[in-house]
Amino acid sequence: MKTETIIGLFGFGVVGEGLFELLHRNKITKTQIKKICVNDSTKERSVDKEYIYIDSDELIFDDSINLIVELTNSYEEAYDIVKRSLLNGKSVVSGNKKMIAHHLDEFIDLQNQTGSSLLYDASACGSIPVIRNLEEYYDNDLLMSISGIFNGSSNYILSEIFNKDQTYSEALSRAQELGFAESNPASDVEGFDALYKLVIIGMHGFGTYVAPDDVFTFGISSVSRYDIHYAKERGLKIKLIAYVAKLNQEKFTMFVMPKLVHREEYVYNVENEHNGVVIEGECYEKQFMFGKGAGAFPTAASILSDITARNYNYKYEYKKRNYFKSVEYSKDCEVEIYLRYKDVKDLAKFDFETISEKYTSRHFNYVIGRIMLKKLMEAQITTENSDVFLAFTGKLSL
Repeated sequence: MKTETIIGLFGFGVVGEGLFELLHRNKITKTQIKKICVNDSTKERSVDKEYIYIDSDELIFDDSINLIVELTNSYEEAYDIVKRSLLNGKSVVSGNKKMIAHHLDEFIDLQNQTGSSLLYDASACGSIPVIRNLEEYYDNDLLMSISGIFNGSSNYILSEIFNKDQTYSEALSRAQELGFAESNPASDVEGFDALYKLVIIGMHGFGTYVAPDDVFTFGISSVSRYDIHYAKERGLKIKLIAYVAKLNQEKFTMFVMPKLVHREEYVYNVENEHNGVVIEGECYEKQFMFGKGAGAFPTAASILSDITARNYNYKYEYKKRNYFKSVEYSKDCEVEIYLRYKDVKDLAKFDFETISEKYTSRHFNYVIGRIMLKKLMEAQITTENSDVFLAFTGKLSL
């Protein structure tokens, strides 16, 4: 029989407030928020003060609370809350993708030790239930790749650039005005937000944990009008794509970078703040999931879904990790990229295997060529402050 879920909520920002409203609006039975922990108890909020606490122990060590929902903005706070809650035998729901991506291996071990459960569907692609689908529907060895637009902020910016002829700066400012991008947008536009989601999704898809620092990540902040012109002239769009795929039955690879997207690809028409996830398998070819990737209510709805799942004692089984032969992460593969550069000295830092196209002019230069992924990571370090932009063409091989 289902027991009552008593929630201790950490954080009452946009998503926390959205969750509180959803719970009350939908009158979900046998689920209630008992206490809310915040850093500033004097701030005016839309809930009665009787809910508000500033001492985390008031929630973690309250025996009547059987579920912790962590929605703080702080990476360090989130880690401390989740770890102490699991060690104290409480299950946790969290949407903190950065914290989970950096500590997922540790959290899996803690769940095994304590019997508690950590659910985090909201950490990957907002309202799209990617993780639960990977755990339940794609829980076999037929999965070949998972890719798509994992960040709504960068996708909104690129949509403004391609559909409304905005410059990058204009599109970024508009995204910030609408609340789609932070005042410091680095996590979104440099690809780190998508990276954290990819690490989590990769674990559930292929059963192997890869530390974020070991994954090639390149964002959109250096995109120029020349790159936009190149894409438009060929009927392409540029999208920031996260990608994880098997290379063979023993190895897989993953990366985040802009991609030159063709009209027939599913993500070509994913616009504004939406996310789109493409899952490819040996027998079912490609399947596509689409939805809002950000915002108070889409994220709160995903958190609520995890809360409801815990009402029925649901937990991730990490089936690919526990029941299948593990696959090894590898950067020993060739990716074909478009590389736009200004200084020929920067081109020399990219150790291409082959170059199939090359263009030079007074204003900009580009090449299209194949390069080993591990060499691309090395080149990125040496050209960190250079005027370069690159995009994946979609071609990948061992």
